[in-house]
Amino acid sequence: MRKSILCLTAAALSLAACSSEPKVEVREAPEAVKEVIKDTVAASKTDLCVDMGPQTPRDIANASGKNLMEFAMAPVSTEMNLCNIHTHTNAEHKGPGFSVFVNNSDYGGYACNDAKDLTAAELKDPSGGNGAFGKVKPGDTIEVHWVHTSCDIEPGEGLGSCLSDSCTDPLLRVEAQVFLVVNDPKNALDFTTMDYKGKAANGMHQPGSIPSDTGTPVVFRGSTTGPSYTQSKCSPLNVTWSVRPKCARVDISSLHRWAEQGNVFNEKKSHGVRQLVTAPELLSPIGQ
Repeated sequence: MRKSILCLTAAALSLAACSSEPKVEVREAPEAVKEVIKDTVAASKTDLCVDMGPQTPRDIANASGKNLMEFAMAPVSTEMNLCNIHTHTNAEHKGPGFSVFVNNSDYGGYACNDAKDLTAAELKDPSGGNGAFGKVKPGDTIEVHWVHTSCDIEPGEGLGSCLSDSCTDPLLRVEAQVFLVVNDPKNALDFTTMDYKGKAANGMHQPGSIPSDTGTPVVFRGSTTGPSYTQSKCSPLNVTWSVRPKCARVDISSLHRWAEQGNVFNEKKSHGVRQLVTAPELLSPIGQ
């Protein structure tokens, strides 16, 4: 709507400037149009939520950023409690192994580079579209988040499980891995092995496993994600991110088993994505 008004206004101004015909009536843009133009220009300068800390997701191959708000980096995940596991369809981040833009919808984001090369067998849905884990099918890309907290809590549903009445401002860390979902129980990873099953190490709740052969994780300061946030509506929570740069493959049936068997996170479907944050003012410099 605003674009149309601006184009019409620009055309009128061009006519007034270029025409020499005496019969042409030159009229000033209506006040309503002036206000739209004024509001649009103002919004372009103020719609970034620059009063917040650095935001996520981002292109992890681009280390630059102008948001210098600092907070303490979280320790390694093995020294923290796992509090939540969830997935997003497609990848929220952009990386060397997942750089194919899908679209800017709530289930848009980025796809693994080799998604287009899957065979008919790998794309076959053994559940016939009736699997227990929703919003995902063979050929999709998902980004999995293993969320860790400094609070003394039990793993559970949603990010609220990462806080407690006595621990309202924890250090948070997200270990992230992007997967290409395939129908390949023999060669692809079994997602249930990466779940939490009461495992503890050094007194800390831990996942069964997280892929360790998909490149050195890119670590940076950021925020929580999800489709409710944008570049003008930022997340207030500070998060240390650890994002692996390459895709792995996960078997679709194992995701359905994860939901069928029940998990302490009550995850039954893949979530939407927050669109890529590109404004330098909202990104932290990586490596500093």
